[in-house]
Amino acid sequence: MPRLVVPGSLRQFTDGESTIELVLADGASLADLLEALNAAKPALVRRLRDEQGELRRYVNIYVDGEDARRVGGLAAVVPAGAEVLVLPSVAGG
Repeated sequence: MPRLVVPGSLRQFTDGESTIELVLADGASLADLLEALNAAKPALVRRLRDEQGELRRYVNIYVDGEDARRVGGLAAVVPAGAEVLVLPSVAGG
């Protein structure tokens, strides 16, 4: 069961939950994970995906420490027991 780690800045969309465990089939992709997450926390998924269903530019997602964009994007494999970390970009100056 993959575990999604949610940063404090997005916990308002998870009812305060810092981690969410999702049931996925073997060989599931990041897109599959986001679809399962959408059923439970649609407000969070709207912050992660744009209107076309792609990952938003300012959101970084890591699967077991690997940047999902570098290992297939939404097609990145999410193994059973994986830790999926969401990191929104921070701007400032």
